[in-house]
Amino acid sequence: MSTILKDLKPKSVFSFFEKISQIPRCSGDEKRVSDYLVNFAKERNLEVIQDDVLNVIIKKGGTKGYENSPTVILQSHMDMVCEKNKDTDHDFTCEPIKLRIEDDMIYACGTTLGADNGIAIAYSLALLDSNDISHPPLEVLVTTGEETGMEGAARLDKNNFKGKTLINIDAEDEGVFFVSCAGGLRNRVSIPVKREQINKDLLTYVIKIRGLRGGHSGIDISCQRGNSNKLMGRILNSLNKDIDVMIADINGGSKMNAIPRESDAKILVDRKFKKDIENIIKQWNDILKNEYKKSDPDVSVELEQIEENITKVFTRAEKDKLIQAITLIPNGVQTMSMDIEGLVQSSTNIGVITTTKDSVLLESAVRSSVKSLKYEVTNRIEAMAKALNVKSENGSEYPEWEYNPNSQIRDIFKKVYTDKYGNEPKITAIHAGLECGLLSEKLGSHIDMIAFGPDMYDVHTPDEHLSISSTSRTWEFLCSVLEELR
Repeated sequence: MSTILKDLKPKSVFSFFEKISQIPRCSGDEKRVSDYLVNFAKERNLEVIQDDVLNVIIKKGGTKGYENSPTVILQSHMDMVCEKNKDTDHDFTCEPIKLRIEDDMIYACGTTLGADNGIAIAYSLALLDSNDISHPPLEVLVTTGEETGMEGAARLDKNNFKGKTLINIDAEDEGVFFVSCAGGLRNRVSIPVKREQINKDLLTYVIKIRGLRGGHSGIDISCQRGNSNKLMGRILNSLNKDIDVMIADINGGSKMNAIPRESDAKILVDRKFKKDIENIIKQWNDILKNEYKKSDPDVSVELEQIEENITKVFTRAEKDKLIQAITLIPNGVQTMSMDIEGLVQSSTNIGVITTTKDSVLLESAVRSSVKSLKYEVTNRIEAMAKALNVKSENGSEYPEWEYNPNSQIRDIFKKVYTDKYGNEPKITAIHAGLECGLLSEKLGSHIDMIAFGPDMYDVHTPDEHLSISSTSRTWEFLCSVLEELR
């Protein structure tokens, strides 16, 4: 096993994080890591439950003096978003995450790191493995499928829990405690594609959008970063006005909950338009570099001529319908909160465009802290779909987590933080789909919850990185909170 992190402290936390990083655990492929957690518990004679969707619950009694304290649920998720750069050779189904250290940060090598939410699992395992950390009775819950719709949390059996206080370790800013989150759903627009035979000699190109920063489609949506799928729609719309361009396929992004960084469109044009298309793409490269000089300074639009025997392309009608759909579908921040300054209230992210044999799929993540505004966004998508005579459907819906004005765990977190660091933490809401909404619905509204975590950056992208010093401080803070919960 790799031991890149062997000299980092707290040793137990980083050791478990490195062990977890060796286990493939993309969403939908959690069996191996779920079994690892079960075996971990059995080796330590801890009570463990593995349910039919591979959620794992590990129970440990309170330490001396805490035997009769109220039980606390520590919650995280075991799956990770598996993203990589196009030039990175990595098989997420069988290869471990390759870790590297740069100054105070842990990175992967051209892939997502999986600190979201692997570091939370590492915290929990370090607590379960310890003999000298004071804590109340613990129920450690590690769910599956969080990144693709919270399927694990949705299938929980509330009868497996006694705890009335839940600490979610799935936030990414040290000293920022979340007490409310957005709900969301997944939307898919399906555009049937008819193809026609090509009867003349044409030039074949691939338009490539590269260099965007991407990011988490909830947390980073307010950064106004470029969405490669929407930008490709703009470029194709521009070309369609000036050149008789034909589309063979279009693909962009890989996860609905990640702002897409790269998109490709395979097009064909008459040879007489060679100079025209080269000039137009150059103009778009300059346009996007100007528009995104702050948020995405490395953005580029490339035109690559390829030798490929393409015999069929989208019909003109289907091509126009596709371009119109990408242009019209809502994307980005839709409304801002009037209650919490700077908080995005509702948004959507067209995260994935995929060309199949007979259709093009546009898949979006829709989020809102107000249920009615979530449906307002999907109603607009459905209106667009109806106007274009294409299909729109929603799925994987999860509820928002409403603010609790009488939270004891929030008061304890605030007290411990202020006592340790001499200043007050930030108490706020997050425009992302924490499992707290579903857990409140599943376990009961009486559950008192809070979410926190160490500093992480660029999650859901190959630039994801985790602060070593923040991980250490956050661990010490968590131990202090548990000591307070007598």
